[in-house]
Amino acid sequence: MVEVLDAKGLMCPMPIVQLAKKMKSMKVGEELDLISDDEGSKADVPAWCQRTGNELVAMKEENGVFTYRIKKLK
Repeated sequence: MVEVLDAKGLMCPMPIVQLAKKMKSMKVGEELDLISDDEGSKADVPAWCQRTGNELVAMKEENGVFTYRIKKLK
């Protein structure tokens, strides 16, 4: 089961703050879909994944809404 975190309407840095908080409660191997309409998330989410050692599995954009699939590795 994939967890979903809807961060639409939140501006930088709140999507990342919410992402970090949610990931702390998840187990290694679980996946999360982060949904954001913050343009800055296109750079912030991949950078956060690289910095924290988690995997950005997929990223898509549709009508100004970004969806990121992130797998917890640590």
